[in-house]
Amino acid sequence: MTAAKPRATVVIDIGKTNAKLALVDEATREIIALRTTVNEVLTEGLYPHFDVERIWKWILAGLTEFAAEAEIGCISTTTHGAAIAVTDGHDLVMPILDYEFKGPDSVAEIYRTQRGAFWETLSPDLPGGLNVGRQLFWQERTYPSAFSRAKTILFYPQFWVWRLTGVAVSEPTTLGCHTDLWNPEAGTFSRLADDHGWSKLFAPLVRPWDTAGTIKLELAAKTGLPPDCRVVAGIHDSNASLLPHILRRRAPFSVISTGTWMIFFAVGGSIADLDPARDCLANVDALGRAIPSARFMAGREYSILTEDSKAVPTEAEIARVIDEKIMALPSFAPGTGPFAFREGHWSHDPATLSPGEKVAAASLYCALVAEACLQLTGAAGPIVVEGPISRNALYLSALTTIVGRPVIARTDTTGTTEGAALLANGPEGVGAGLPDAEPALPLERDLEAYATAWRETTD
Repeated sequence: MTAAKPRATVVIDIGKTNAKLALVDEATREIIALRTTVNEVLTEGLYPHFDVERIWKWILAGLTEFAAEAEIGCISTTTHGAAIAVTDGHDLVMPILDYEFKGPDSVAEIYRTQRGAFWETLSPDLPGGLNVGRQLFWQERTYPSAFSRAKTILFYPQFWVWRLTGVAVSEPTTLGCHTDLWNPEAGTFSRLADDHGWSKLFAPLVRPWDTAGTIKLELAAKTGLPPDCRVVAGIHDSNASLLPHILRRRAPFSVISTGTWMIFFAVGGSIADLDPARDCLANVDALGRAIPSARFMAGREYSILTEDSKAVPTEAEIARVIDEKIMALPSFAPGTGPFAFREGHWSHDPATLSPGEKVAAASLYCALVAEACLQLTGAAGPIVVEGPISRNALYLSALTTIVGRPVIARTDTTGTTEGAALLANGPEGVGAGLPDAEPALPLERDLEAYATAWRETTD
């Protein structure tokens, strides 16, 4: 007798560096199967852009594979922010721009006169295409003929929803992710979006867990998915990490979502003291509320500092880094983070350091920048760390020592996948979730002199 297939949800997770396709058991919330691929940027054409057609083929292959393994009732999409699809209602009228492309900086001066005040949008002035408003402004001025054909603008999670269902929607978490297009406290489009007529081009606003539609019949036939498979509206990836916690925890607490970026959500923190010059902002959570936030490009900086080494530092290597004050000093991702306008450098010649010592110094660097971000957002209470850095024991212990509050690592799965999978049943179906791990232990070594010297160097 053939065993019954489990009922499951598929999460499509397009990160800046990698894309993931996860098959999540509906009953246990465990990941049954996982596929990954590199998220490539194409450099030919109008400007650097995401290879959406390769990703699309990869998604369809994964859905076909998963449909043979489980009864899939729902698909949920989540992606990085600062990516938009300008369409004529049928196809893209121009490629989806890579937000690290510096082209939009050419209009930065005139754009700043129109983008509105920080206290309207709670969105800082960011380089390249990190503000979606600047992307649109640059595209409209640089490619007026193509842009004039725009009928519907979609954020990146909803672009994939549209490809799957043919239905165009918007949702608050991506709209409120440093776009310059949204007033989080009023819950309306910004004056910039209204003045340029862009607000009329965005698809109707729904909640992340609302069903946008069912999968196209031709895709159901091609992949083996049931024709009544629902596709929910989707969510910004860091907000997906936040979602289980805002539904299960009492404020104040913080969630640190990690990957290419380290995003800080200070639930119960202070919006009044946010400093836009230090990459502070308010993200909009799945419930539509403004959440004090900060960020830096931790994954990218850690990769640079460690040269992608997988070394695990020994006690002797950690001791040398702390005792000799071997420090990485910000910032190694120019224009981003709380030390955006500093030029990153080492206190010691990195050529004299072992791979383990570089890893140790990079881990301490991430913990100290994290402390600055937590302070800037008025964070209080326990700190939950999601994503790749949650497996870095030195980072967790150092952060615990520096902030003097519980630091809880969630290493069981990516918070992004868990949060996106929750959309299948909405907030009412959130359940108790997996229990927290024990908080990280503080470092056994005294870190006070090291941390004080690092702070003095960065003040």
